[in-house]
Amino acid sequence: MLRKIYFTVCLFCLAAAAHAGESYVLKFATLAPIGSTWMNIITDWANEVDKESAGRLRFKLYGGGVSGDEPEVLRKIRFGQLQGGALTGHGIGYIYSPARVLEIPFLFRNYAEVDYVRAQLMPEIRAGFHQNGFELLGWMEVGFVQLFSREPIYSLADMKKRRIWLWQGDPLGSAFFDASGISPVPLPITEVYTSLSTGLIDTTLAPPLGAIALQWFTQTHYMTDIPIMDGIGGLIVSRRFFDQLPPDLQALLRRTGEAAGQSLVAETRRDNAKSLDVLKKHGVVFTKEWKDKESVLFDLRDRAAAELAKENYIPAVIYQRTRQALEDYRARTAKK
Repeated sequence: MLRKIYFTVCLFCLAAAAHAGESYVLKFATLAPIGSTWMNIITDWANEVDKESAGRLRFKLYGGGVSGDEPEVLRKIRFGQLQGGALTGHGIGYIYSPARVLEIPFLFRNYAEVDYVRAQLMPEIRAGFHQNGFELLGWMEVGFVQLFSREPIYSLADMKKRRIWLWQGDPLGSAFFDASGISPVPLPITEVYTSLSTGLIDTTLAPPLGAIALQWFTQTHYMTDIPIMDGIGGLIVSRRFFDQLPPDLQALLRRTGEAAGQSLVAETRRDNAKSLDVLKKHGVVFTKEWKDKESVLFDLRDRAAAELAKENYIPAVIYQRTRQALEDYRARTAKK
């Protein structure tokens, strides 16, 4: 009997040792260009995981969009060709679209509001990713998005005259433009620079850092100084890959992913602010006037949200809770 117990214990120890010695490769894709703030932090994250796991968990990074647009990246993840990625709101919409309530146009005034409201929603956002086959390892953002154009834009009427890029297949962007009465030009993000060069489009939406990283600013000489929305992002991994990792590597990936996300948020905000000076030095003109009243923009926002609710892309209850959290925050800070 003792011999049998001893044998069983030995087998268990050998199996555990073998499992602990297994190595895993996380193929991870992003649109972030090589050398950009985003790519540098993701690379540092990958190196940290490699070091702390003693090589048991390694990243293979595919930056600069070499794995395709975000819908293509998600397709490759589902087929097992990739296991994770750094996605913007566009890609997040294919996993858990209600998270994009944080990207509703003309909602937030500043990052303090963004941070407060996001904290209220984050538990259900994480749960939404999990329920749809992914783990959200870290939260990131691309920052407040502005219009970059070849001609100055001062109003919605001016926007209607422009050939504006719409990220192909983006329901949130479509709802915004439909509510505005604007007919955009749908294209994958990987075709934007070429389309600016050929004149197929003459206006894009991007944060300052993104316009520089993707070189779109070289084709657009004006930037509206009014932010349209705050662009979100996330560091994600498929549950199929995550669930096969031993508990210590899961914990490592969660802890370091969370830290990488925090670094991405902080560095992105800082670099977006620095990017304004870079754009000015390169001759980009900031148009500070906006002719439409705030009430017009807020009406546009609410109509776009109503359209998104009809398709349950962003349920009305989520939008209402977001608005309530925002109003609570503004009321509280107004008393200080």
